[in-house]
Amino acid sequence: MRGRYRSGLLTTEFALIERLRERFAGIGDDAAVVDPPDGPLLLAADAVVAGVHTPEDVPLEDVGWKAVVVNVSDIAAMGGRPLYLLVTVAAPPGTDLERLFDGIAEAAQAYVCPVVGGDLTSGDTLVVTVAVAGTVDGTPVMRSGASPGEAIYVTGPLGAAAASGWTRRPAARVAEGVDARGAGATAMIDVSDGLIADLGHIADESGVGFALDEVPLAPGATLEQALTGGEDYELVFTAPAPRVPVGLRVGVCTADPAERTLAGQPLPVGVGGWEHEF
Repeated sequence: MRGRYRSGLLTTEFALIERLRERFAGIGDDAAVVDPPDGPLLLAADAVVAGVHTPEDVPLEDVGWKAVVVNVSDIAAMGGRPLYLLVTVAAPPGTDLERLFDGIAEAAQAYVCPVVGGDLTSGDTLVVTVAVAGTVDGTPVMRSGASPGEAIYVTGPLGAAAASGWTRRPAARVAEGVDARGAGATAMIDVSDGLIADLGHIADESGVGFALDEVPLAPGATLEQALTGGEDYELVFTAPAPRVPVGLRVGVCTADPAERTLAGQPLPVGVGGWEHEF
């Protein structure tokens, strides 16, 4: 998740995640994978905080939509399909919850994952927390499976969210994630924090570098918005085949984990997407 509208003081999001991984073994991918007897189950949860993850003036219907879709996108990033949602809402008095739940219901219907429970409480700030359960037909695609020489793909042009001022409704690429897994994707992640940051997670987890040739731009988007704007929720994945039936080829994985280049030029140190601060 992203938080571009407010930040704290103590430490960055990615540094805190690394500390939490030391305490809780197994976290770190887009969704957790558990293995009940009847097959893999994907679990993810995320929160949307008004004024942090959305501008203050975004319609409540769009806040509800986004809270669902960002979680569905985490399931898509594993090559899976969403099944069920739990929705918890903390809202200030006077919040029009009917409008909020209109957006939640619309997204749940669009992605065929009904709301089966949750909780309501009051609070000073609107917070919508969604937990999603999903499934995958086979082995989930993790972030850690990329190898040198594999091609890098994205499922669509980037930068549209930033170009809109982060006001457009996101879309989760569920069908594309399923197709990428079926085509042999070895590592995958959704572009929530910016292409460079999220592809960097694949590179770090897989022990590879990357050399980008070009980045497809959404209409009206700049290259900087495509690289670091985030919240596009397209998928970026790696695959050994030179051509796969889904996605646009944008580069290749390299053997040097320190390599991060675009069109042959090193990316500046620290280039990436948004991080929360705590």
